Amino acid sequence: MNFEETKLKGLFIIQPDVKGDERGFFMEVFRQDLFAKNGLDLQFVQVNHSRSDANVLRGLHFQYDKPLGKLIRVINGRAYVVAADIRKNSPTLGQWFGAELSAENKTLLYVPAGFASGFCVLGDIAEVEYQYTALYNPQGEANILWNDVDLRIEWPLKDPIISERDKNANTLVGWLKKLESEIF
Repeated sequence: MNFEETKLKGLFIIQPDVKGDERGFFMEVFRQDLFAKNGLDLQFVQVNHSRSDANVLRGLHFQYDKPLGKLIRVINGRAYVVAADIRKNSPTLGQWFGAELSAENKTLLYVPAGFASGFCVLGDIAEVEYQYTALYNPQGEANILWNDVDLRIEWPLKDPIISERDKNANTLVGWLKKLESEIF
């Protein structure tokens, strides 16, 4: 496995070693010793799988109680996956990183706690698998507006299909103000 930390501390692109022949392929998705050797001493406690149709955009989602990291991969189709740094005291607060993940390129993205993440489908469908470092807590989750003017994410879709929840999400500035006014 090849681990490449992005310009955003803790956010990694991971390229697994894929062994293939005429029968198909084999690859390791997670190996605790290799992740730890690269500074990611993780324990995953939940695995989720979503399927989205063409032009769907999901996000930007995160969990603040109990903060969680996500290992994300696309197992069918293609998606543009984005992670935005929303850590209040981070030198890269408000910066984002995006990459195409696909069943073909088998690239993984590790998104640490303190980031909001989302994706848009780049084709007919995308099936996305997420491994979480904490259990999902619906009372402790929130989201940031996918097209927040302060983040300026360059999504490859012009008119995405978005849930009501994502349409009504807070801005990054609004979330940071909420953090100051409430105790989580």
